[in-house]
Amino acid sequence: MPAGAAASNAAAASFAGLTAKLDYLSVQDVEQVRLAYRFADEAHLGQLRNNGEPYITHPIAVAAQCAEWKLDAQALMAALLHDALEDCGVTKIELIERFGSPVAELVDGLTKLDKLQFNTREENQAESFRKMLLAMARDVRVILIKLADRSHNMRTLSDVPRSKWNRIASETLEIYAPIAYRLGLNQTYRELQDLSFQHLKPWRYVILKKAVAKARSRRRDLIQKVRKEVEAVFTGAGIPVRIAGREKTLFSIYQKMQNKHLSFAQVTDIYGFRVLVPTVIDCYTALGLLHQLYKPVPGKFKDHIAIAKVNGYQSLHTTLVGPSGINIEFQMRTEAMHVVAESGVAAHWLYKVNNPDEAASDRLGTKWLQSLLDIQDETRDAAEFWDHVKVDLFPDAVYVFTPKSQILALPRGATVVDFAYAIHSNVGDRTMAARINGEQVPLRTELKNGDVVEVITAPVSTPNPAWLSFVRTGRARSKIRHHLKTMAQTESESLGERLLHQALRAEGIESFPDGEPQYEPLWEKLLRFTGNKNRHELLTDIGLGKRIANIVAKRMVNLLMESGERPDAVVLTRERFSAHESPSVGLITLDGSENASVQYAQCCRPIPGDPIVGYLGRGEGLAVHVKDCQVAKRLQFKDSERFIGVEWADEPVRTFETGIVATVTNGKGVLAKVAAALANAEADITHIDMAQDATQDEASDLRFLVAVRDTTHLETILRNLRRTQSVLRAERSNSSS
Repeated sequence: MPAGAAASNAAAASFAGLTAKLDYLSVQDVEQVRLAYRFADEAHLGQLRNNGEPYITHPIAVAAQCAEWKLDAQALMAALLHDALEDCGVTKIELIERFGSPVAELVDGLTKLDKLQFNTREENQAESFRKMLLAMARDVRVILIKLADRSHNMRTLSDVPRSKWNRIASETLEIYAPIAYRLGLNQTYRELQDLSFQHLKPWRYVILKKAVAKARSRRRDLIQKVRKEVEAVFTGAGIPVRIAGREKTLFSIYQKMQNKHLSFAQVTDIYGFRVLVPTVIDCYTALGLLHQLYKPVPGKFKDHIAIAKVNGYQSLHTTLVGPSGINIEFQMRTEAMHVVAESGVAAHWLYKVNNPDEAASDRLGTKWLQSLLDIQDETRDAAEFWDHVKVDLFPDAVYVFTPKSQILALPRGATVVDFAYAIHSNVGDRTMAARINGEQVPLRTELKNGDVVEVITAPVSTPNPAWLSFVRTGRARSKIRHHLKTMAQTESESLGERLLHQALRAEGIESFPDGEPQYEPLWEKLLRFTGNKNRHELLTDIGLGKRIANIVAKRMVNLLMESGERPDAVVLTRERFSAHESPSVGLITLDGSENASVQYAQCCRPIPGDPIVGYLGRGEGLAVHVKDCQVAKRLQFKDSERFIGVEWADEPVRTFETGIVATVTNGKGVLAKVAAALANAEADITHIDMAQDATQDEASDLRFLVAVRDTTHLETILRNLRRTQSVLRAERSNSSS
């Protein structure tokens, strides 16, 4: 190795380069960081990076980036040690003994999941992303170190074999850059995007870089002229100002060209200025001064001070027509806003350093982190967790108001239900209706910027499974799923108790042995027999059809007889012999209020008035079929012991869907006539289906799903249809017949 290169490596691998950036730490803290460096240096001794440098240069570079964000000593120590657990055989216990539990926890949160094997890349991404976000939600320093680590890896990606570029750069663009944006780390966000672009599309990157350099040299005089004119205006107004040039990143230029189908020459806002002023009022004064100096471009003004972005970013943006007709963007902000704009959540530590009593910084990004923690608490599946959060990662947002004028930021495409869950999960669960800007709207309505949203709740209202088809936020989706799972379990337990009680009566046991102390040993023996953990699980299993009530009841009767109780001969006789005279004895009564525990079969769509049977599927709860349904007959032939008696209640509490086929002669207005006939019979149409080539034939079938009260109501509907002009035939459709 040449002497110059060796000296350069030695400098990069030494602690001295990092020391200069630690002036904000106490002497004791610097010493702790030095100890971590020595430990890491020994652990990585003999390891080299792809470019031939000692491996320790990487942890030093990561720690240097964290030092620029003014992170504390624990974070810097974790940055230096972040690869020690994975690559050097160092144990977590050893780290706890040497550097304390907080540092060891940070390092553990950062450890990659290379040793775990997953079936698909999507699952791998989901699992590692999940661990990373969990650590972030507990301690945001983990994600800051992780982003510093990824930044340095991307800066040195050219030394990695080219076959790996695409995977690493794509992952950075899809996962890490959006996280950096979401946490307000704009400088890191822009750098990660550009480095990813450089390695994903090297040829386009080089061409665009040359084009920007050429345009920069052409417009240098123009930019200097604008700067002088702007400085003169602010000096005249007596406002102290710091003006910095801002150039659009190569990736954002490329994206704009792609999305809007522009050539490079048509991208007009490559150059811009940041105007840093002392106070918020000065930002608006600066806007007025600039609008007097140059003409603004209509529709290009954005006030991110009054309504901050979801990641805490604040600035006034305006695009002005400068000299020679060139569009130039100006951003007005205070110095404090600039720190947040560049460092985002990391500004929390910057403020802590400068002003330890500043409480506002604690709010930066914490709402989003907390919502991720909520989702994780209710979601144990990695792929499902990824499904919930990736939609929340991307920055497009709409800003809406509560009736009390509080501003909420939600992802673009969010609906009224997302809004309700963003306020509180109890509000979401109880949502019944909503108004936007004073007008009643459906719950699936997408929100627009500036909408005033009012949610109407009712104590009896519960989440509807159909909401899952249109909600956009991970929080809403996970809360709905969680509620539906809980509700299904409660209902299945209730159904299981009814089935077991019914089976016990058939064995001559009148009273159900509940949780009284004398029955505790009986339940323990029964649970050992069934293999369930507790009573609730056993009853839920019976309700879901995983256990057959008759078998459990027989076992329970044997146990009761062992303890001295005997079946009641009167109950036994009544149950076994009266059942033929009165079919209602011991039957499960259905009124439509059952939710997840009872399914009305799609094959025959039973409605009140139909003779029905109940099939206790394996793990699917109770399925209700029409008695002569072909599917039910096949099941009865194969699995007769799973059928139980069911009957309709005298007054069902809701309508039920059934199918109708109307054969009509083709002509103008036929569908309208049929729909009117259905409406006159008080039938709600839930779905219409007509043949693709219906217009080619003289007659065609119209298939409807309608909501009816019972068989009498259905007969009225069919009579109405048959009397309608152009209707040749109308009958109930039954896919199983």
